[in-house]
Amino acid sequence: MTMTAADAEILRGVLDPWKAAIDAHDPEGIAELFTEDAVFQGLHPYTVGRQGVADYYASQPLGLTAEYRILETRRPASDFVYGYLSVEFGFADGRPTLPVLIGVAAQRSGDDWMLALYQVSHRPGL
Repeated sequence: MTMTAADAEILRGVLDPWKAAIDAHDPEGIAELFTEDAVFQGLHPYTVGRQGVADYYASQPLGLTAEYRILETRRPASDFVYGYLSVEFGFADGRPTLPVLIGVAAQRSGDDWMLALYQVSHRPGL
């Protein structure tokens, strides 16, 4: 496993607000965490840009929650951090938890970090 505390902290700085906005069902708040030209693929076809991110999360059920764990990080440049996550999406309506893997890339924008890439896949064997 390759992960530095500094890189994980950068990702948590974006992912903690992402989780909070999912838990609060705030699609616009989630979209603001992404770059304007972010490539985003949930479990549906991909989209580019914040509006697609907002539309995707607006279509999710009320009561959706997210719990994440950072598995890996890489920093190919000083202003870019890749992350590989294990995420469990929970549902208030009683359906089973959805375990997925998510690849993200955070890009520095001034003093802030934003998500420039987000891609979900089902966990192997599920």
